[in-house]
Amino acid sequence: MIERFPPTMAEMLKRQGYHLVAHGAVKPCLWLRRSIRGGDQCYKHHFYGIASHRCVQMTPTLLCNHRCLHCWRPIDEIPTASGDWIEPPELLDGILSEQQRLISGYGGAPETTDLARLEEARRPAHVAISLMGEPTLYPMIGELVDEVKRRGMTAFLVTNGTIPEVVGEVRPTQLYISLNAPDEETYLRVSNPRANYWGRFLESLATMRDSPSRTVARLTLARNLNLKDPQGYAKLIEIAEPDFVEVKAYMHLGLSRKRLERDSMPTHDEVMSFAGELSDILGYTLKNHVPLSRVALLSRGSSPEKIEL
Repeated sequence: MIERFPPTMAEMLKRQGYHLVAHGAVKPCLWLRRSIRGGDQCYKHHFYGIASHRCVQMTPTLLCNHRCLHCWRPIDEIPTASGDWIEPPELLDGILSEQQRLISGYGGAPETTDLARLEEARRPAHVAISLMGEPTLYPMIGELVDEVKRRGMTAFLVTNGTIPEVVGEVRPTQLYISLNAPDEETYLRVSNPRANYWGRFLESLATMRDSPSRTVARLTLARNLNLKDPQGYAKLIEIAEPDFVEVKAYMHLGLSRKRLERDSMPTHDEVMSFAGELSDILGYTLKNHVPLSRVALLSRGSSPEKIEL
């Protein structure tokens, strides 16, 4: 289905740097720009070896069945669906073409551009299917992931876990489930879902355990909201047995500033303390952390961090 955007939403997304491609979107992130200019790269580089300047941040759909309080994106105005979904090869062609158009301007500023990285950026190596919306609502998400991999790129897929059937079928390089809460009551408050998907979320965690992909549980924590009860989170993580756990601070950015106070943003010390508690409970190893991004990585067993690209 083609998504129809309220005019104010479409205008706002464009102002914020989102570039719409049919019912999907792409947005070069801050770290891509920094990397092309010879600067540092995002935490996915430090954790997993992903080159930020070769990363395509996209989504196949802006539809979402959650309205998370900490989301940077609009949750009040949502697109409606009508028409037909386009096939994965066509969608990916459009996304990659738009990404190349967006980075082409860097070649005109050689004094501030790492030309070697710019040349590498013209050959994307990684697709992060996580920009906004819930990507598993795209009915051909499995085929899209396969198409990304068929073209020689790695694929990270982030889902809220509300469609366990898809969690069991997709085969990304790395599969994420977002853990927004340690219990159902907090889930309903933080994720603000359009229906109570808690049971389906638990089913997705159990399904993740058998996934052949590398797996990650991602916690985005906000003070006075869901930065609490490490035992509760640990029980959920134990259902999924992911290879990694990412413990991230909520960042007071975008439209989340209208829903949460700046004081909701934890310090890196708080993130590290919470990650340490989880490590002790789960028996996972604290493998890495990036203070600037306020994120820590826990690893189960001997799972290798870096991905061969």
